[in-house]
Order: sequence, then C-alpha cells, then structure tokens
Amino acid sequence: MMRLDLLRSLPGRTDNAVLAFLVPKDNRQRALALRRIHEVVPLPAPVRAGKDFEGKEEETLLLYTDRGGRPQRIILAGLGEFAKRSEPSNRSINLERFRAASAAAAKRAAQANSTAKTLVISVPGGIGGKEKFPSSEEILVGVFEGAALGLYRFDRYLSEKKGKTKLTTIALHPDGFDPGNALKRARVIVSSVTFARDLANAPANEVYPASFAYRVKKTGRKSGFRVTVFDEKKISTLGMGGILAVSAGAREWHPPRFIILEYRGPRPVNEKPVVIVGKGVTFDSGGISLKPSANMAEMKMDMSGAAAVAGTFKAAAELRLPVHLVGVVPLTENMPGGSATKPGDIIRISDGQTVEVDNTDAEGRLILADALSYIRKRYPRGVEAVIDLATLTGACVVALGQYATGMLGTNRKVLDELKKAGEETYERVWELPLYKEYDHLLKSDVADVKNAGGRWAGAITAACFLKKFAGNMPWVHLDIAGTAILEEAAPYAPKGGSGVGVRLLVQYLQNRVGRKNA
Repeated sequence: MMRLDLLRSLPGRTDNAVLAFLVPKDNRQRALALRRIHEVVPLPAPVRAGKDFEGKEEETLLLYTDRGGRPQRIILAGLGEFAKRSEPSNRSINLERFRAASAAAAKRAAQANSTAKTLVISVPGGIGGKEKFPSSEEILVGVFEGAALGLYRFDRYLSEKKGKTKLTTIALHPDGFDPGNALKRARVIVSSVTFARDLANAPANEVYPASFAYRVKKTGRKSGFRVTVFDEKKISTLGMGGILAVSAGAREWHPPRFIILEYRGPRPVNEKPVVIVGKGVTFDSGGISLKPSANMAEMKMDMSGAAAVAGTFKAAAELRLPVHLVGVVPLTENMPGGSATKPGDIIRISDGQTVEVDNTDAEGRLILADALSYIRKRYPRGVEAVIDLATLTGACVVALGQYATGMLGTNRKVLDELKKAGEETYERVWELPLYKEYDHLLKSDVADVKNAGGRWAGAITAACFLKKFAGNMPWVHLDIAGTAILEEAAPYAPKGGSGVGVRLLVQYLQNRVGRKNA
C-alpha cells in the first residue's frame, strides 16, 4: 500500500521525487500561488502569466524546469474555483476540490514515466479562512485521501502490471497549515477504504462466505475488534430462514456464515451500541430468477455493504474512537440449482414473520431481515442507531446513478446526521420517502409479506420490506447499489468497487464523538 508522510520543507533537487503544487483558479489567488511556487522552482513566464495554466478543476500541467542547474519535474494541479459563501455545504465542496486536485496530480505523476518513488504535494496556505474551508487538518486528510485512493488499482491477478506506478510514497508539504492529527487519520482511513475495495473487487472464487469471515477475523485481531462467526448449523438453530433460503443453491460448496463484530473504545460516548449492518452476498446470480449474463460478473461486488462494515470497524478500532460499535454481516451466495429456493416458496424469518418469495433475485432483503431480527432480539433494551448498507436495488441506480446513495429510515436524527457526514466526505446521500401507501405493494395472499413489490418504486418498496423487521429501532437504510459498484471511474475511485460507506460512517462516528465532547 502507498506510504503516507508529512514534510516540514520541500526536498532539494532529486530524481527520486516529483513535486506537485495545488493552484486555485481565482485570478488573485492563482497569481499569489504561482509567485510562491516560482520562488521554489523557476516557472516559465507564460505559466506565471496564467496563459498556459488556468487552475481549472482537475487541470494538470507537467513541466520540466531548471533547479540548481539540473532539470526538475513538477506538476501543477488545478483546484478550480472555490464556493465563496460560508454554508457548510460549500465548505464541503471546497474540501472536495482538494481531493480531486490531489488525485489528478497523483495520476499525472504516475503516468509521467518517471523513476521517481515519491510524490510531494505542496498544499497552499493563505487561500481562505474557516468561512470557506474546514480545518487545516481536514484539508490535509482530504489531500491524502484524494492522492492515495486515486492511485488505487486492483491488479493482484495481472501477470504484467502495465501502467503500474513506481510511486511508493505520497508526502505532503503543508505550506502554512497546522497538520494536527492528519497523518495518522489519513493512514487509517486510506488503508480501511483500500481494505473494503480489495474485498469488493476480489473474484467470488477468492472471497466467499467462509473466506470473508476469515479475513475479517484476522483483521479484527490485528486492528483491535472482536469477531464472532456463526456457521450454518448455528444459523439453522437460530431459525434464520432468510439466510438459509438464499444460500440453499450454494450450500454444498459455499455454506453461509453470519458474523458479529464488536468494538468498544476507551470511555465510549454512547451507552447503547451503534449497530451497522452489511449485506454480504459474495456472488449473486439471481438464483432461479436468473440475472442476464451481461455484466453478471459485477455481482461479485454484491457484498460491498459487508465490505464497508469491515472497513469501518478497521478504521474505528485503529483510530481508537471512543464509541461502542456493533456490526452484523450475513454472508451467502445466491445460486441456482436443484436445492435452490424457488419463486412461490414461503420462508420464515427468525422473528417468526413469513415471506412469500416472489423473486429469488430480491435476496438481499431476506438476509437483512434475519440480521435486523437478530439485533432486536440481542438488544431488547434498544440501540443508539441501526444503519444498514446494501447494494439492494437496480431501481436506486436508475434513480440516483453513481453519485448519491439512496437513504430511507425511521429516525430523523440519524437521517440528518448521516446527511451531514455525507456532505463532509462527499459520499452524499439522498433521502427517499417511506410513505405507508407503499406498503400495500408488498401484500401477499399467502404469507405475511412478499419480498418484491413490482415494477414501481423498487428502492422504496425494498426499504419498506426491511422496515417490517426493524421494528421500533432507530433505523436507517443506505442503498449503495449505484455508489458501491462504479460503471466508470470517479476522480479518486476506480471503476468497480469503490469502498463507499467507510469514510461516511467513520465521519458519522467522529461527529457523534465531537458532539458529545463539545
């Protein structure tokens, strides 16, 4: 993984480093930034005059300039134009400019066919106050995130790693910034998102229920959280009919698992636990309701919710956040076969409710129903919040694309807290309604409820189904189908598994800690 570091001063002339400078678009600020850069490395007159580089968002310029009688490779990366009003949403947008610019600089450095092992990014000071930006520490964390996550590649199966960067270190030079705890936080967050991405992007013959559970348990021992694994026998004893039904077609080769993660930080700010739940379908063929073959390979990433839970626990434990956190992850494959669950079958969830399986490709909600029922039974005195993450519906992708996560829930406080954390991390969420009128779409003539609501409002009816098993818990559902499995690369996320949810949930937890200690 990429090494992250902080430098007190810019390095002298060296072949081992590429220097990158982040430059805003605003004419006055750009002129000031270029003048300061010119004091360090000579810039051509047209560049200093703003003719060859405008500082536009994600714009980059690679230059070879003389430094001490020897050529020096430098990169200018545009920050774009900052939002000027002081609303919190604008501060978040401005922070995202730093992530995107550092990602662009890192990618340009990686493509430069250089022998350099280190990318040094100089972060300009004096470009605005707290009315425009979060703290200096948040800016530096954002720059680390953008650069390191922007260089992520899942290439472990490539015999020839074409285009693999020679860069091994990203170092920041905070010009006038107080770094605070930025380095430690960035290292933990980047490694945790990378962990989630690696789990999601790995093929299903590598990551299946038992191997996923093993990896998370191994990570828990190293990072400092506890992991309990239920096998198929225990799942059956607990009457988890949803998990058993979905796993029926794959049980012979890859039987299901159910894992419980727990982290209790020093002097936790919450008396009752915050519970996060992740859908863990390690491969989803659709079962008897078979999916089309086109793009079915993407369904190895149908466990992205589970990966996000694992990554969040890794980060919370390594940051030693003072929170009590519980994770619940049902793991299974959904495959066709002679023993597979069939449309029209009726199953019983562990809380006793019966479900008519109208569509075996609406499987995620069945395993989450058991997970939510388990939480209600395990914590009869209640929890602070229950947040589930699931690549649940194609309908959410149709509605919101890959730029926003669908959010539905029953607790206004938790909904608002997640929206705030989403703005701050740019893992944005968009609330959809849970009107009671949608419930009738799930009415069954032969069971308490059916698992599919028809063509309309698919993301909403899926959440309405889950609500029946959440009971009175303060529950929020995040449909990450569009944001977890990317059809095209984002500035600092690759095509494929994005690791979405880790930064969002870590920020949510940090905000809870900060609010309690304020």
